[in-house]
This record gives sequence, structure tokens and C-alpha cells, in this order.
Amino acid sequence: MDLSDLVTEQRRPDLHDLDRRGTADLVAVMADDQLTVAQAAAAQAGPIAAAVEAIVDVLREGGRLVYVGAGTAGRLGLLDAVECPPTFDTDRIVGVLAGGDGASMISAEAVEDDAGRGAHDIGALDVSATDAVVGIAASGRTPYTLGAVDEAHRRGAVTVGVSCNADTELSRRVDHPIEIVVGPEFIAGSTRLKAGSAQKLVLNTLSTLAMVRLGKTYGDLMVDVRATNAKLRDRALRIVVAATAAEPAAAERALATAAGSVKTAIVMLLAEVSVAEATRRLAEQHGFVRAAVGDRP
Repeated sequence: MDLSDLVTEQRRPDLHDLDRRGTADLVAVMADDQLTVAQAAAAQAGPIAAAVEAIVDVLREGGRLVYVGAGTAGRLGLLDAVECPPTFDTDRIVGVLAGGDGASMISAEAVEDDAGRGAHDIGALDVSATDAVVGIAASGRTPYTLGAVDEAHRRGAVTVGVSCNADTELSRRVDHPIEIVVGPEFIAGSTRLKAGSAQKLVLNTLSTLAMVRLGKTYGDLMVDVRATNAKLRDRALRIVVAATAAEPAAAERALATAAGSVKTAIVMLLAEVSVAEATRRLAEQHGFVRAAVGDRP
């Protein structure tokens, strides 16, 4: 495989003396380098929004959002997937990493060359037309990831591609291509840097905005938080207080009555209804707090 034509593999002439520079200068250059990431992502707002809408349609029907990739790309997908359950109370975001979960700690980069393994791993998840599969590859041509999205497409799933080069093979094989072109890296070819930041930004955007569109927030508050430790229980209480302007003691009582459900406690307090009525309203409005309280400011 010849990667020499990829922008992510190019060198930057202005950094030919990188190893001779002082630490403060290097820090400044790296920080400045990262500024291009958000700009490049903003330029892809349209394709990202289209992908979000397609993912929302899948999740609304009970399907899954599946991230798949190798190396850094796969680890970023796994990271986004494992962080969603406590934040949004969902188990329908899944990360698939070439080499299995163990490759998150011990490098198994050779697996990325195996397209058949990518197809196999998608099959093992029993991916179907009810799912959305996001293939992640900075180069846009990683065999494992291409094999995975090809198999997902064959099974009828919605497919999204996230890469950091233009006109990639991955983009040509998916329904929703997203190309965040951030240019050559601080260290030539080290796509865990700008390309990694760009991929993480896109994945955060896909999952977060899908959750917002599915009623997992009330304004900017994470009202579906799973309060499974002291920090999250404190956050749950503060969310109820922020949403309702109730005194902390009243918010705490509402949470206790609602068995820890932040959404239910908010509806109880804002609509001044019982836990049973709050539960009924939320079910009727598919979990949207704003609708359950009558769109009260």
C-alpha cells in the first residue's frame, strides 16, 4: 500500500529543525497546530449534520450506533462509546476495535491490514438495516475499516466514514462521507495528533447531537445521567436544581421519590405532579422533558 500521496503522511518544511527547537517554542507550535482542527471540522458541518440525522433515525427505531476502526481511530471510537452510557443512559452505542478490546491497551496494529477481519467483526455483532456503522480511518483506506463498512453496507446498515484526507476510498464506500482535512502532522505521519483530535471531535459531535435530538438533554443539562457514584449523584442533584430553581432539599426529595431519575424529578417539580404522572408524561412524550412539562421556560 502506497500512502505517500496522503496529506496526513506529508512533511512540513517549516518543521525541518523541530528537534533543535526549545521546549516553549515546541509547545506553542503544537498548540497553534491544533487550531486548524475546529476550522476543518466546521467546514464539514453539512455532511456531519446529515450523518447525525441518519443516526438519529436509526436510534429512534431501536437500532445501534457502531463505531469501527483500527489503531488510534478504533480507540477513539471505543472511547466515545464507553463514555456515552453514564452521560446519556444508553447502551446502544458500541465500539469495535481491530484486535478486540485488548488492543486498547496493547497495540495490535497488524490487524488493520485484514479486511476480512473487519467484515467478520461486523458480522459477529449481527449488524443489520436497523443499525448505523461509522468507519473511522485517518488515511481513509485502512483495509480492516473498509472491510467492516462494506459488510455493514451489504447488511443494509446506514454507513458513515470519518477520514482526514480528501476523496478517500472510505468516502466512496459509505452513505455519509465526512472528510476533516487537517493537513500534515507536527510529526510526519503521526495521525494520533491533529487527525486524532479531528476524529474525536467528529465522534463527539455525532453521538452528542444524536442524544440531544433524542431528548437526552433539557437545554444543556444531561438529564439522563446515570448517577452511579458520588460525583454523579451530586451532579444529578445540581441538574435538578438548575432546571427547576428548587431548593436543594426539595430537589433531593424529588430525586428520592423518582428513584434517582433526573428527568422524572424535574417534571414532578416543574409541572407539580406526582411521580406516576411525571412518569406517564415522559413516556407519552418519548422522554422529552420540555414536552412533558408543556414547554415551560
